[in-house]
Amino acid sequence: MALKAEATTGRKGRSSTLAAVDPAGVRNVALVGPSGSGKTTLVEALLARAGVITRSGTIPDGNTVCDHDPAAIRQHRSVSLAVAPLVHNDVKINLVDTPGYADFVGELRAGLRAADAALFVISASEVSGQHGGEGAIDPATIAEWEECAAVGMPRAVVVTRCDHPRADLEATIAVCQQVFGDGVAPLYLPIRDNGTLTDLYGLLSRTPSDGAPQNADESRATLIEGIIEQSEDETLMDRYLDGEDVDVSTLIKDLETAVTRGSFYPVIPVCATEGIGLDAILELLVGGFPSPLEHPLPPVSMIDGSDHPELTSDPGGPLAAEVVHTSADAYVGRVSLVRVFSGTLRPDTSVHICGHHPARADAPAEDGQPADEIGHDDDDRVAHIYSPLGVTLREVDFAVAGDICALTKLASAETGDTISAVDHPLLLEAWELPEPQLPVAVVPHARADEDALVRNLARLVAADPTLRLERNPETHQIVLWCMGEAHADLLLSRLRSGGAEIDTEPVRVPLRETMARPVTVTGRHVKQSGGHGQYAICQVQFEPLPRGAGFEFVSKVVGGAVPRQYVASVEKGIREAMERGVSEARNPLIDIRATLVDGKAHSVDSSDAAFQSAGALAMREAAAAAGTVVLEPLDEVAVRIPDQYLGAVLADLSGRRGRVLGTEIAAPGRTVIRAEVPQSELLRYATDLRATTAGAATFTRSFARYDASTA
Repeated sequence: MALKAEATTGRKGRSSTLAAVDPAGVRNVALVGPSGSGKTTLVEALLARAGVITRSGTIPDGNTVCDHDPAAIRQHRSVSLAVAPLVHNDVKINLVDTPGYADFVGELRAGLRAADAALFVISASEVSGQHGGEGAIDPATIAEWEECAAVGMPRAVVVTRCDHPRADLEATIAVCQQVFGDGVAPLYLPIRDNGTLTDLYGLLSRTPSDGAPQNADESRATLIEGIIEQSEDETLMDRYLDGEDVDVSTLIKDLETAVTRGSFYPVIPVCATEGIGLDAILELLVGGFPSPLEHPLPPVSMIDGSDHPELTSDPGGPLAAEVVHTSADAYVGRVSLVRVFSGTLRPDTSVHICGHHPARADAPAEDGQPADEIGHDDDDRVAHIYSPLGVTLREVDFAVAGDICALTKLASAETGDTISAVDHPLLLEAWELPEPQLPVAVVPHARADEDALVRNLARLVAADPTLRLERNPETHQIVLWCMGEAHADLLLSRLRSGGAEIDTEPVRVPLRETMARPVTVTGRHVKQSGGHGQYAICQVQFEPLPRGAGFEFVSKVVGGAVPRQYVASVEKGIREAMERGVSEARNPLIDIRATLVDGKAHSVDSSDAAFQSAGALAMREAAAAAGTVVLEPLDEVAVRIPDQYLGAVLADLSGRRGRVLGTEIAAPGRTVIRAEVPQSELLRYATDLRATTAGAATFTRSFARYDASTA
C-alpha cells in the first residue's frame, strides 16, 4: 500500500500522520469493552510501539492521546470516541477508542459504524475478581458482542492486565468462551517466571521453543481443531485426524480467513505497560481483520428516497461519507470526524450535507403520536482535510474510501449526517440508537444567560445523537433527555463551560382533568349598560366520556333559542376553556361531551364573541359544580431483563403504581415485561433499573393514555 507523509499544520503534535491511498491498506478497528478495562491504555501502548508517540501517556496523568476531553481527564474514563491511526507493515490502522460506560453508548455505536472490525478488551483482573460466570463480564459488552454477531462483524478478544496480582488468565479465557460462545480460542499462552508474566507462547508457531507452558500441547490441539473446523478445505479435518501434520502457514491462512469472515475469535493476552502481546495484536489487525473492501457498507439511497446501487469502497466511486462524531475545538471551531465509505474527499471542494435530523420533541399529543422526522440538506465547502490523532489534527491532501478523517468548520454538519457530492447527493441509512430515558429540566440562571443557553443547546444537539431536546409548551420547561446520570452530568458540564449559567429543576409532568359526574349548567354573559351591549345565555349539559374519547359537542336546541350562527360560537368557547383549563392548576380538560340544550339571544346585543364567552363560562360553572378528576399520563413500558431479575423488576414496577400487562420470552434466559406505568414514576427509572439489574436490563417506553391519578 502506498502511504504519503503529510506536513503538520495547526497545533504542535507528537508525530507525523499518514494518509492512505488504497482502501486495501486500511484497517478500521473499534476497541470495545467495559469502562476501566484498559482500552485507552492499550491504544497508548500500540501507538508507542508503532512509533507514533515517543512514550505512553497514562490515565492518572491525564495525558493520553484519546482521553483529551476535560471531563474524561477529570473522571479518569472515556466519555467520547477518539481516533488514533498508526502504521504497521505498510498498513494504516485507525484505532477507534470508544467509551465503556453505558451512558455513552451513542459514542460506542458511532465507533462501530466507523469500524470494520471490533477488538473486545476484557480485564483479567476484573473478571477474575468476579469469580467467573456470565456476570463477570459487563452486560453492555455482551450486548455489543451480540450486535456485532448479528451483522457478522469480525471480532477478537484482548485480555488486559495479565500482570495484575488478581489476574487469572485461564479463568478469564474460560469466561469469554462461556459468554461469547463457540469460536473463542487463545492464540497465545502466558509464560511466567516465578509468577511474573514475561512473554507469550505462540500456540501455532510453538515459539519460544524453550518456554512452552504445561498445557501448551492440549491448548494447541484445541486451537488447531477450531481453525480446521472453519477451513474451506473440507478434507483438512480428515487429514488432521489421520495424523497429518498440517503446515503452520495453512493454519494461519485459514485462521485469517475465519477471523475476516467473523466466525472465529482469537484471544490475545496483553500486558500493555510491559509491551507484552502488542506485536501479536498488530499482526492480527493487519493479517486477520478485513480491509474496507471486505466489509459491507451501509445501505444508501438518493435524498428523495429513490433507490441507489450498493456502494463499494472505491476511491473513484460516488462520494459517500458520514459524520460519526462532532466536537468543538477552541482553535478551529466545530470538528467533524468522518468515515469515508465511497469516493474520495478532497479539500477546496463543495459538498452536500444531509441527515436524519429529528424534529424538536415536544410533549406527547393526546393521541400519543411521536414528532415527525424532518430531514435537512445543505451545501457546504470542505476547506481542509485532516488526519486526526486524538485532538491533534494533521492536514492531508485527501481521504480515500475506507479511511477516517477530520473536517473543520462545516456549519451544518451534525453527527450522523451524510456527506456526498453536490451533483450526486446521497443519504446513508441511519444507525440504530437507543432512546434516551432520563429527563433533566434546565433553566437559565438569569435572563442574561438565555442566549448562551440556546446557543449551547444547539451545539450539543448537533454533536450528540443520543440527546433529545424537548421544549414542552404545557410545562414551559426545557428538558434534556439523557442516557443516564453520567451523560446528564457531562451535558450540564458542557453547557456551563460554554458560558451558560444554568440551574436544574424538577421535571413536571403535564396533567389533564375531566368531569367527575354529569351536570347541567347555564353560561350567562350579559352586559347591557347603554349602547351596544353583550348578551348570550346558553344551557349546556356536560358529562364525562371514556378515556381517550376526546371532546364531543352536540346541539339539541329547538325553536331557535340559540340562533344557528351562534351554536358554533358556544362550542368554540367551551373548547378554548377546556384547553386553558378551569382549575387553579390550569390543567386542560379532556374526554367530555357537551350538549347545548337551550339558551337565549338578543336581536341587537348578541354576537359571536358573546356566545364564545357564554360557552367558556358554562365550562367553568360545570367544573365548579361537578368537580373534576385529575388524569395523569401513562406510558407503556417494555423491560427486557435476564430471568434472574424478574422478581425484583416486577416488585419495583408494582411500587411505581405500574400495571403489568404480561411477560414474554425474548431469548433464552431473557424476558420482556410489558406494563403501564405513570410517567411521573418513570422520571428516574433509567437510573433505578440499572441499579436493580446491575446494568443488564433495557427498556423502551411510549405514551399509552391518560387515566385517573392514583397518587
